[in-house]
Amino acid sequence: MSKVNVLVVDDASFIRDLVKKGLRDHLPGIQIEEAINGRKAQQFLARATVDLILCDWEMPELSGLELLSWCREQDALKTTPFIMVTSRGDKENVIQAIQAGVTDYIGKPFSNDQLVTKVKKALARTGKLERLAAAAAPRLPNAGGFANDSLAALTGGKAEVIKPAVNPAAPVARPMAPTPSAKAAAQAPGGRGQAQLRLPAGVLGCLIKALSLKDAQLVVKRSELLPQVLESAVLDLEQGEGGEVARLNGYLHAVAALEPRPDSEWLQLTFRFVDRDPQKLDYLSRLIARGTTQKHFVPGA
Repeated sequence: MSKVNVLVVDDASFIRDLVKKGLRDHLPGIQIEEAINGRKAQQFLARATVDLILCDWEMPELSGLELLSWCREQDALKTTPFIMVTSRGDKENVIQAIQAGVTDYIGKPFSNDQLVTKVKKALARTGKLERLAAAAAPRLPNAGGFANDSLAALTGGKAEVIKPAVNPAAPVARPMAPTPSAKAAAQAPGGRGQAQLRLPAGVLGCLIKALSLKDAQLVVKRSELLPQVLESAVLDLEQGEGGEVARLNGYLHAVAALEPRPDSEWLQLTFRFVDRDPQKLDYLSRLIARGTTQKHFVPGA
C-alpha cells in the first residue's frame, strides 16, 4: 500500500479545514480522513487503519486525551503516531499527554510551517515520509527531478533530525510571553474587560468591547504584529476569584480601524468562535450573564 493516511479529529470544522489545506498544500499525495469528535474517530479507527492521527484535546463526547488512551490500548494503534493539536499549553497538560503516549504536540494557533514540520517528523519516524514521496512523485509535472531526491523535495532539501522522546521532567511548551502591546491595550478607553489574543506570530493584549456565544468584539493597539482576516487564533479569558480560564479557539472574521483616520492607533477585531465544546459554551454563557469586567489575563496562570 503506497498511500499515507492521516486522520484529523476536531469538533471545529474551521480547524479541520485549516489542517487539511495545510497538509495538502505542502504534502502532495497525502490522504486525509476526518472526524468531528473523539467518539466518531474511535468508530472510524475500529474499522480502518491510518498512519497518523492529528487530534484536538477538548471535544464533546470523547476528549483527545481519552481517545489517545484508548488508542494505546489497541494492538493495532499502540505505535501509530498521535499528535495532539490544542490550545492547552500548560506544562501539566503537556506532561499528562506525554504520559498517555502522545507522539508530539502542536499548540493553537499554529502556522502551516509548524504543522507541516511536526507531521513530517512523525512520518519520518515510521518511514512513511519516503512512502509519501513515492506516492506523490507520479502526480508532479517534472517527476524525474522528484524521483532523484523525493525525500528532499518533501523536506525542503534538508535531512530530518529526529530528536529523542521528550522527558516529562524537562521544561516543555512554555507559554509565549506577551508583547509590549499587552500593557498598552489595557489603557484603551472603555471596554468591558481584558483578555489575551494568541496569534501564530505572537501575542496581543486586548480589550473586550462585546461578547456573545458567536463572537467577541476586541480592541487592540496597533503594532508591528498586525492581525490578518481569517487568521486562526486563541482568545484567553479569565474570570472570577477562582481564576477560571477559558481558551477559546476561533479566527479573525474582520479587522478595522477603530478611529476614522488612516493613522488610527487602535484596531477593532471581530473574533469568531469555532468551538462546539459544551463546557466552553457554558463558560461563555456564564461570562455573558454576569456582565462583569474580566480580570486581566496573567500568562501562565
